[in-house]
Amino acid sequence: MRETIALGQMLSLCICGTAITSQYLAEKYKVNTPMLQSFINYCLLFLFYTMILAFQSGSDNLLSILKRKWWKYILLGLADVEANYLIVKAYQYTTLTSVQLLDCFGIPVLMALSWFILYARYRVIHFIAVAVCLLGVGTMVGADILAGREDNSGSDVLIGDILVLLGASLYAVSNVCEEYVVKKLSRQEFLGMVGLFGTIVSGIQLLIVEYKDIAGIQWDWKIALLFAAFALCMFCLYSFMPLVIKVTSATSVNLGILTADLYSLFFGLFLFGYKVSK
Repeated sequence: MRETIALGQMLSLCICGTAITSQYLAEKYKVNTPMLQSFINYCLLFLFYTMILAFQSGSDNLLSILKRKWWKYILLGLADVEANYLIVKAYQYTTLTSVQLLDCFGIPVLMALSWFILYARYRVIHFIAVAVCLLGVGTMVGADILAGREDNSGSDVLIGDILVLLGASLYAVSNVCEEYVVKKLSRQEFLGMVGLFGTIVSGIQLLIVEYKDIAGIQWDWKIALLFAAFALCMFCLYSFMPLVIKVTSATSVNLGILTADLYSLFFGLFLFGYKVSK
């Protein structure tokens, strides 16, 4: 139990790390390449976990898995890639704290998917918590719109909030699939397939939508370090989350990592000078 809680807090810190680096890149250095950031992470997953599958034997071998379930993992890779893209893209329009607080919308979506797909069952208190969560999401969006009107950026902030809600929903899809694969099959299979198809999908999308933005980056060691820090945090998040999901559930993990919102709030106040709306 203690190990699970400690690992959950490490996941929260990883999420916070991705949030801070993304905000720095978008706000301070004007680097708007969310797909490039995700592509680096998928390449790391590919080089490590997909290669493990390639050298395994029997039904767990990469080619054997592809022959039987390639189309399922393409859909999973697409959902995961777009979830990452939308969340990181949102930092161009709204603040770190808004992104981190609004991504809790994924919890009620995750619970609904778990109910129908994994046959999870919940108590009344869980539904009350979902209602509170949705109320908080609505309040946060309203606060962002009001704050945006004060500095004439209301439409941009609303776009950012919508991107977060869509990204959180896709994360919920990915997390439910992750729980199924990790518990029924193996952690290596999930990470290897996400690494393979995530690299392919994000690579194609990268060439289509971001080649001009990448060419315009004024590279220096600080920007390179932020990219490396983001990729490292994401790789650790992907590597360790299945371990927690295997002994608990995707819903429990997402509830446990809500402390990332608190960490991000503190960093937003001290690093970016955000102010709490009154």
